[in-house]
Amino acid sequence: MSNQLSAMLKAWHKDRASTEWVLGTVYKTEGSAYRKAGAMMMINGLGQQFGLLSGGCLEADIIRNARRAMVTEKTVKLVYDGNDEDDLSFRLGVGCGGTVYIMLQPVTAQNDLGLADLYEALQQRQSGFYIQNINRPDGHFSENRNVIGHRAHINPVGNDDWLITPIRPEPHILLVGGGLDARPVMRIAREMGWQVSLADPRPANARTEHFSDARAIFRNLDHDLADYVNRTRVDAAILMSHSISIDGTALAVLAHSAVRHVSALGPAHRFDQVLSEAGLCRQDLPFMVQSPAGLPLGGELPESIALSMLAGIHQSLHALAQAPAAAMVQAAE
Repeated sequence: MSNQLSAMLKAWHKDRASTEWVLGTVYKTEGSAYRKAGAMMMINGLGQQFGLLSGGCLEADIIRNARRAMVTEKTVKLVYDGNDEDDLSFRLGVGCGGTVYIMLQPVTAQNDLGLADLYEALQQRQSGFYIQNINRPDGHFSENRNVIGHRAHINPVGNDDWLITPIRPEPHILLVGGGLDARPVMRIAREMGWQVSLADPRPANARTEHFSDARAIFRNLDHDLADYVNRTRVDAAILMSHSISIDGTALAVLAHSAVRHVSALGPAHRFDQVLSEAGLCRQDLPFMVQSPAGLPLGGELPESIALSMLAGIHQSLHALAQAPAAAMVQAAE
C-alpha cells in the first residue's frame, strides 16, 4: 500500500466499523524534520499503521500513544525533540535533529473528523483544504479546485487554533502507448500511489494482462478520451507510442483538455513532427511540454527512462502547485 492519503483513507473506510481508529497529524515542526506539518497517518485498534509521520523511528511510540487517544476519546499531543538528549526521539536516534509536534485524534462513528467527506472528495479527485482543530477532535473538508501551495498553515480563530492542510488527489497520468517500455512506467507510478490510464489503438499493445493496474484503457483517440481526461482530472500525459501519427492524434486531443503537463519521448526534433501531425504550434498548447521527456538522470534501460520521465512529471507538477498560501487562511473562515 502506498503512503498517499487516499490509500490511507481507503484502509480506514473499509474497516472503520470493525475497530477503533486514530488520525495522527504533524501540526508543527521546528528545524529539520522528515515529514512536515500536514503529514497524516491512520492507526487502528489492532496496532496497524497506514502512512508515516517520521522516517519510521517514531511510529512505535506514536502507536502506543494512539491507544490513549482511543480510550479517552480526546486529542493526545506529542512532542519529539531531536536536539534534547533526554527526549525519547533523541534516544531513538532521530537523525534530522528538529522538533516535531504531533496530535492524535480519535475517529469514532459519532465524530469521524470529516474523514468520510475527505475520502469521498479524493475518490472524486477533488481538491480543497482539510481543516483540523489542534486542541480537540474536530475537523472538516472544504472543497476548492484552485488549491495553491503545499504547506499546511496554523490559523487562530477565536480561542482555537486550526491546522489548514492543502489537499490534492494523487497524480493521474495518461500513457499514450502501451508497449514494452510502458510497463516499468506503470509499475513505478503505481508504487508511488499514482493513478495511470492508457491509450493505444493497436490491439497488440496495452493488453490488460500486462497493465492490470491501469485505471482505464482506451482504444480510440477521440472526444471520449478528452472527456475522460477532463472528468477524471488527468494531470499529465506521456507521448510514448513510437508512432508520429498516434502521438500527433493524441496531442490534438490533449490540446483541448485540462492536462497541465505533457512529456514527449524522443528527441526535440521529433516533437516538431508530432506538432505538425497534430496541426498545432507550440503556442497553441495550453500546457507545459517536456521534450525530450524526463530529467537527465543517466541510464538507457526502460526502467531508467521510466524513472527519468516520472521524475520530470513529479518536478513539473510540484512546481505548478507552488504559489503563495494566502488562500489557506481564508479557508478556515
